[in-house]
Amino acid sequence: MTTTTAPDSSRALALRAWRDYDEDACALPGMSLGAVDLPAAPDEQAAHLWELGARRVEFTEELDLTAVGDPEADPDAAAHAVRRLCLIRDLTARAVLVQWQLRLPSEPDDGWRDLSHLQPPRTLTGPADAAAALAQWRNAHYLCKCLWRQGPGFVQIRDRRWGELRRFTAEEPEYQEAITQLSYGAPLASVPKAIADDFLAERLVSRTGPLLWWLPYRVNRWIQEAMAV
Repeated sequence: MTTTTAPDSSRALALRAWRDYDEDACALPGMSLGAVDLPAAPDEQAAHLWELGARRVEFTEELDLTAVGDPEADPDAAAHAVRRLCLIRDLTARAVLVQWQLRLPSEPDDGWRDLSHLQPPRTLTGPADAAAALAQWRNAHYLCKCLWRQGPGFVQIRDRRWGELRRFTAEEPEYQEAITQLSYGAPLASVPKAIADDFLAERLVSRTGPLLWWLPYRVNRWIQEAMAV
């Protein structure tokens, strides 16, 4: 995957990391990695954290999508939000425990389901019954819930966010190019309309301000044989 030319997202991400999943183990000497400086290229950030030994990551500021939901929202603020969401996606693909806080618009009330393949947040605000939505997210979450894989001449997406398996296969090169373009966010106007409409209809991309970004992750750690997933 390559980084696309989304608006400036150079603002540093505020996060801390530890070498273990268990909270008690993270309190032991030498387990904290402290505040981590990330590479500028977003497609390198999850790998960098993994190589440092990070197995638990905490974002220290709430991710507020109500502030960047409007297409006229500040492009740089939207890019910063997309950068955080893509990092959470990529860390989920590596089975890193991500602690984060999420604020969503109140409408649609099931908007959280688009993100339900990501590590569940610590807190959720926005849905009418946020506690029930968060409990459902946590109880139903598992690795490989919405993923994509590259085959010889095709891309396949396997999506179980809605309770059943939805499988999509794209053989057209322009669709594969669009996935690469959208991996870390791209302006809606830069994506062919027919392709953007298809991805939006299947809820495989999310709109954050003027940007679209790709939701499925390319899994790095299989929970079982790849053919079974």
